[in-house]
Amino acid sequence: MADHDVAELPLWVQISHAAGRIEQQLEDALAGSGLSLSKLAVLRQLTQSDEPLPLTQLARRLSCVKSNVTQLVDRLEAEGLVVREDDPDDRRSVRARITDSGRTRCEVGCDALHAREREIFAAINEAEGRMLGDVLKRLG
Repeated sequence: MADHDVAELPLWVQISHAAGRIEQQLEDALAGSGLSLSKLAVLRQLTQSDEPLPLTQLARRLSCVKSNVTQLVDRLEAEGLVVREDDPDDRRSVRARITDSGRTRCEVGCDALHAREREIFAAINEAEGRMLGDVLKRLG
């Protein structure tokens, strides 16, 4: 779809279109690290935590259902980026702990993501970025 065609669409469609294009660019930037935005989000939560996180808490922090987190942790565990361990406080619960390889991959992914973010948002200046952030907060 040409840029001039998008400008003629309702505002909500324009926002959705832009968000989809940005998300795809960010996913593309992460491809070299073997991560997706979802996998990176899990790794970031685990690196920011001082201790392993129960999957239910991880799901809450990511605003998604536990089954999604379980599948993500399955994939990350298969890649050696996360390990599961029993929760000493609740024997029905499992916690996810990031591995050293997971920390390294998270750092690589974050670096790639930040570089692409800078490229994407180079089209707007700092004041426009703040204004856009303010508008999106009000809409969200």
